[in-house]
Amino acid sequence: MENSEIIQLESRVEQLLERFHQLQSENRQLRVKQEELIADRARLLEKNKLATEKIETIVHRLRTMETP
Repeated sequence: MENSEIIQLESRVEQLLERFHQLQSENRQLRVKQEELIADRARLLEKNKLATEKIETIVHRLRTMETP
């Protein structure tokens, strides 16, 4: 293998390592974002559940008020 081929190969390996580290970082960031979104979704589902329960309670009260 010629010296220029070795230099090109070294350069390519360095580029690949740099890209690998970029992808690792991006992957970590995406995992953090995913966990945040999962937590947000859980909070929203809980809020939705509470709102639904309140509405059902109000509807029930209104129905009982209508009955003579």
